[in-house]
Amino acid sequence: MEKRERLETYLESNDLDSVWFARPNSFAWLTGGNNVVDRETDAGVAAVGYDGTTLRIVTDTIEADRIADEELPDLDADEVSIEQYPWHDSSLEAAIAARVGSGERAAADIDVPGVERVDPTPLRQPLTKRDRERYRRLGRETAAAVESVCRELRAEDTEHEVASALRVALSARDVEAPVVLVGGAERAQRYRHYTPTEAELGDYALVSVTTQRAGLHASCTRTVAFDPPSWLEERHATAARVETTALAATQAAAGDDGTAGTAGDVFAAIRDAYDALGYAGEWERHHQGGAAGFAGREWIATPDHDAPVTAPMAYAWNPTVEGAKSEDTHLVTEDAVESLTDTDNWPTTTASAVGYELELERPAVLTLED
Repeated sequence: MEKRERLETYLESNDLDSVWFARPNSFAWLTGGNNVVDRETDAGVAAVGYDGTTLRIVTDTIEADRIADEELPDLDADEVSIEQYPWHDSSLEAAIAARVGSGERAAADIDVPGVERVDPTPLRQPLTKRDRERYRRLGRETAAAVESVCRELRAEDTEHEVASALRVALSARDVEAPVVLVGGAERAQRYRHYTPTEAELGDYALVSVTTQRAGLHASCTRTVAFDPPSWLEERHATAARVETTALAATQAAAGDDGTAGTAGDVFAAIRDAYDALGYAGEWERHHQGGAAGFAGREWIATPDHDAPVTAPMAYAWNPTVEGAKSEDTHLVTEDAVESLTDTDNWPTTTASAVGYELELERPAVLTLED
C-alpha cells in the first residue's frame, strides 16, 4: 500500500497516466520478485506498470506462467493482471508502448518509444517496514557467509580461491554477489578496488562483497591478518572512526522529518573526519559510499551532492585508509543506527565519531594463525 501511494503521488505530480518498471531492482522493489534471466541486459524479461488503479505485469509467452507462479510474492492474484505477448512477435519495450493509450502520458525506467523516463531512486526511499525486515535477514546471512569463509583463510590462499569460496557460501544461502573483492596484502595497499587475481593473500587480506536478494543490496568488508603489518590496526581504527562519523552525520542529516539534510552534508563530515585524524585528502582516493537499498548504492555522496538523506533508510559507507577499509550496511532511523551485516560472532572494537557523540562497535581485524 505504501509503495502504491508513492506511485500515485508521482503520477499526480508529474501529470502521468502510468509508470513502468523493467529494470530488475525496481521490478523487485514493487513486486518482491525477480525478472532476470540474462544478466547482461539492462531490462529483465517482465515489466510492472501502475496506472493509479491496477498493477499490470507484461512479459512474453515464455515467461508468463513462471512469473505469475513464482515471482510476485508481494502481490495478490486479484490485484494484478498478467499480460503476455508472443515471444517471436515483439519486445518488452514495444509491449509497454502498445499498452500506453493514444494521448496518454507514461514514464518508464527503460527506453520505450513515446514514453518518458522515470528515475526510480527517489521512489524507493525510505524503506518500508517489509523491506527492512527482509534487509535484516539478507544482512545477517551475508555477514555469516563472509565471516565463515574468512575464518578458514590461509596466507597461501589465492585471491581467486577466496572469491570462489565466497560465492559458494553466499549462493548456498540464496544470496547473489554482484561484487566480490579480495585483496591480499600487496594489492590491498595499491588498489581500492582489489578485483581478485592469482596473487596469494600474504600477511593480511581485505574481503569485500556487495550482495543482492529480492532487489535489496548489502555491503560489508572484513579484514583478516596472519602476520599483520605494524600500521594495520591504526589505519583500520581510523577507517572505522570515519565510518562512524558518516553514520552519525547521516542520522543528523535525516532529522525529524527524514529530509533535513543532504548527501553533501554527510560528505563534509567525512572529509572533516579524515582531516582531524591525520589523513587529509584520503577521500580523494576512493568514493565513500552512500545510501543503499535497491541498488548497491542508491546514490554515492560527493561534495555538494544535493540528494536528500532519508530515514528509515539503509546506508553503506566505506572509507579507506592506505590499505585498510571499514564497511557495513546500517539501517539509520531517527532513534538508532543498526548494523544489518552483523552476526555477533566477530571481534569488535569501539569506534567514536569525530564531532558527534555516537560510538559504535565495529568489526576489528581478525588475526589467524597460518
